[in-house]
Amino acid sequence: MFSILSDNIQRDAQGILHFAGHSVPELAEQYGTPLYLMDEQRIRQNCRLYTETFHSCFGDRALPLYAGKAAAFRQMYRIVAEEGMGIDAVSPGEIHTALSAGFPPEKIFFHGDGKTDADIRFGIEKHVGYFIVDNPDELFQLALESELHGIRQKVLLRVTPGIDPHTYQAINTGTVDVKFGVPLETGQAFAFVKQALSLPSVEVCGLHCHVGSEVFDETVFEDTVDVMTQFMAELKQRLGFVTEMLNVGGGYGVRYLESDKQIDIPSRIRSVAGHLKARTEELGLSLPFFLMEPGRSIVADAGMTVYTVSSVKRIPGYKYYVVIDGGMTDNPRYPLYHAPYTVLHADRESEFYAVYDLAGRCCESGDIIQPTVKLPADTARGDHIAVCTTGAYNYSMASNYNRLGRPPVVMLTESGSYTAVRRESLEDVCALDC
Repeated sequence: MFSILSDNIQRDAQGILHFAGHSVPELAEQYGTPLYLMDEQRIRQNCRLYTETFHSCFGDRALPLYAGKAAAFRQMYRIVAEEGMGIDAVSPGEIHTALSAGFPPEKIFFHGDGKTDADIRFGIEKHVGYFIVDNPDELFQLALESELHGIRQKVLLRVTPGIDPHTYQAINTGTVDVKFGVPLETGQAFAFVKQALSLPSVEVCGLHCHVGSEVFDETVFEDTVDVMTQFMAELKQRLGFVTEMLNVGGGYGVRYLESDKQIDIPSRIRSVAGHLKARTEELGLSLPFFLMEPGRSIVADAGMTVYTVSSVKRIPGYKYYVVIDGGMTDNPRYPLYHAPYTVLHADRESEFYAVYDLAGRCCESGDIIQPTVKLPADTARGDHIAVCTTGAYNYSMASNYNRLGRPPVVMLTESGSYTAVRRESLEDVCALDC
């Protein structure tokens, strides 16, 4: 066999596609399509990549947090718990899912820029370990709820460092004028920390920042450390506040195309750790407990989505389409921000290829999974098509548009496969209707 894009994607001598050691056409026949496949061993390897590197760099003074928004379902939280990570959750739904899977509440960090009163109350009543507080409005409501519940809630305060990570604008969260956090550049972040320190029902444990997702730039996190440690020094000098925890967010990029760079994540983490140690020593600061929030780089290359071709439309002189039995309902990322993907014919290779747009079944002209992909010229109804690197932000962003049920999530192991999330039925689609 030879690998394609990632070493868990291969073709055998007959040209049949395999994922995590399993025949993709056979899985499609067994479970039906559309179908989300997840490589459990790859998920665990990616978790250990972070936990082991963190331990080697910081000992027990660091914790990687899985960003559940990338793919949130019970079995994911069970795996993450078994691998010793914490989690970043952005809603009561994610928190409930994690807790119902047995995840320890003290290792939950509750994120989000628009927490409602009910959200805040829910997080407190479920005893989440930390709130990552986005803004003064949330801060004061959290202080009120904490006082009413007779607790002193641990928090990290989210500030915006003003760094452009050179990534998709839609997933850039670090510049001054984004909707997340409180900006440093305007002086508002300093006032935010000062306000938080004056509230007896919250315990300010440290700072949080996040510069974006899908970061490939070599120096983005080092630049973030420079800005944040300087702010930490200012807080110590002016307020006497010692930053015990520093969360730099997440966002290492992954390969969606063969042309994308391969990132040596352990090497990058070691570089950030060395930079943080040097900067804190230079500024006379204690080394804070270090946190990061990988999501995409935990699950993206562990995922593949498999479809069955419904029709092939050839318009000579204009465009060819391969229409599949899924679409923007199970993967909205191309319609949202033109996300690139590697698309493969799962059943065979060919000597002759044509260029197609891979189109979905939804009644929307924008329902395109990927334009201008090369597939065998004789691609026909009933063939299987695989879209690679779909473990992140596919299942979690899926919808029931056009009243379509969401696909199942099937976990692949060395010994077999099992269903982690079942396929939605027509009854499921109508389940909330009155």
